[in-house]
Amino acid sequence: MSSAPAPGLPVVNAMTPPVLVLRGPVTRDEVSGPCDALRALLDGSGAGTVVVCDVGGLGPPGLAAVNLLARLQLTARRAGGRIRLRDPSPALCVLLDLVGLRFEAEGQPEQREPPLGVEEAVEPGDPVA
Repeated sequence: MSSAPAPGLPVVNAMTPPVLVLRGPVTRDEVSGPCDALRALLDGSGAGTVVVCDVGGLGPPGLAAVNLLARLQLTARRAGGRIRLRDPSPALCVLLDLVGLRFEAEGQPEQREPPLGVEEAVEPGDPVA
């Protein structure tokens, strides 16, 4: 015996990830505070928890900011979670890429292959390869 499906959309519990707001300017010695705050946000959460780190207020990026983000990423991984950056400046993204650190960022487009049927334009007279 089965029942008819309920009318309307199914009920889904929307979960918004916790947010850790980082303020600048950052110095080398100010790492333990944000790491402790991140650990507190991850405690009691299930594995795979995402914490959003709002980096819009860090100010001009430097190696101290890179050090802080690397330590936050390590802290999150040790706790079974991960971090996602919110509002990173283009300069911070370039600096993180330069030192080889990869972070997921909010609103970042996914890197995909182009849709099928899309071809590059060919100039007349180009040799066919």
